[in-house]
Amino acid sequence: MKIGFIGLGIMGRPMALNLLQGGHQLTVWARRAESMQPLLDAGAQGAASATEAARGVDLVISMVADAPDVAQVMRAVATAATPGLVAVDMSTIAPAAARQIGQALASAGVDFVDAPVSGGEVGAIAGSLSIMAGGSDAAFARALPAFECMGKNIVHVGASGAGQVTKAANQIVTGMGVLAVAEAMAFASKNGVDRSKVREALLGGFAYSKILENHGQRMLDRNFKPGFKSWMHEKDMNIVMQTAHELGLCLPGAAATAQMFNAMVGSGLGEEDSIALLKLLETLSGQADK
Repeated sequence: MKIGFIGLGIMGRPMALNLLQGGHQLTVWARRAESMQPLLDAGAQGAASATEAARGVDLVISMVADAPDVAQVMRAVATAATPGLVAVDMSTIAPAAARQIGQALASAGVDFVDAPVSGGEVGAIAGSLSIMAGGSDAAFARALPAFECMGKNIVHVGASGAGQVTKAANQIVTGMGVLAVAEAMAFASKNGVDRSKVREALLGGFAYSKILENHGQRMLDRNFKPGFKSWMHEKDMNIVMQTAHELGLCLPGAAATAQMFNAMVGSGLGEEDSIALLKLLETLSGQADK
C-alpha cells in the first residue's frame, strides 16, 4: 500500500518505521526536516509539504499535536486527494473536532478515520499500540493493514468521533491511575515503609494494574524520561473536561486529575513523563528528592 505519513515526533517516527518494515511504500513529511532523516535512511521518500505527502497515495496518516494541527494537515490533504483516498488521524483531539474534520473531508470526497492510540513510545516502537478507530466500515477496512503494522489491540469502536471518545475515556483511566499509584508511593514513603515492598504486595491483589506494574517500577527507579510528556496528558485531560462541560457531565475524579496535570505544567514539569506526578506530590508533601 502507498501511504503518506505526516508528523514524526516521539510517537510518529517509530509508527512510520513499522509501516516501512511491514512492506508499505511510505512518503513522509514533518515540519522539522531533521525528523524525517531516520525515515529517509530506512527507505521512505521525503515530501516537501503535507500536500505532497498525500498526493498519489492510498492512505494518508497524521500524528500531530492537537486539533488545529490536524485541521491544517487535513486541509492540505484535501487539496491533493484522489478518488478513494482514506485519511487517518492518529493524534488525540476532541471528539467534536474529529467529527468536524470528518465532515469537511467528506465534502472533498475523502473518507476519514479518527484512530488515536494508547501505549506510549514503548508501544509505538514495539508495534503493540492499542488503536481505537471511528469511521465507516469501508474506511476502517482500508486502513486495517496499516493499523496491523502499528498495533495489536485494534478496535473499530463506531462512527466518526468514536475513536476520540474512547481515547478520552482511556486518558481518564490512565491519568487517574498514574495519580493513584503516585499517591500510594508517596503515602508509603511518608510512613517510612519500603515503597518497593508495598508495590510488590499490591501487585498480588485487586490493586494490580499495568500502571502499577510498569509505571510503579519506573517511579521506584526515578525514571522520568518522557515516553508520554506531562503537557500532553494535560492537553488530553483538558479535552475530557471540555467535552464533559459540553455534555453537562459530572467527572469529579477526572477534574481533580486534570488540575494535577495543570500543576505539573505550571511547576515546570511539563516536559517530563506523566509519572513525574510523583515528584509533584513529594514536593507538596515535603518529600522532595526522596
